[in-house]
Amino acid sequence: MKIKKGDQVEVRAGKDRGKRGEVLAIFPKAERVIVKGANIMKRHIRAKREGQKGERVEKEAPIHVSNVMLICKETNKPTRAGYRMEGNEKVRISKKSGKAL
Repeated sequence: MKIKKGDQVEVRAGKDRGKRGEVLAIFPKAERVIVKGANIMKRHIRAKREGQKGERVEKEAPIHVSNVMLICKETNKPTRAGYRMEGNEKVRISKKSGKAL
């Protein structure tokens, strides 16, 4: 997977199309990512003790990695990612600008 935790991404498909946010978590086996502020779901929490109220909590749900795209730091536009060898180090690069991500 070419998307890492902490990357800025844009949602390219689904109900939150066009939203941008930071990747909070990745799930490589399921090929899914959690993006801050996108794909919000409501979770109902039952009251645990008497006198306490139940509540609805909003949290981000995972999105398939094919529905998000990296944001290039140079151009501030969505881009695909590639790899290049710089010395003995493998570096992720932006396909749009050619610069390291």
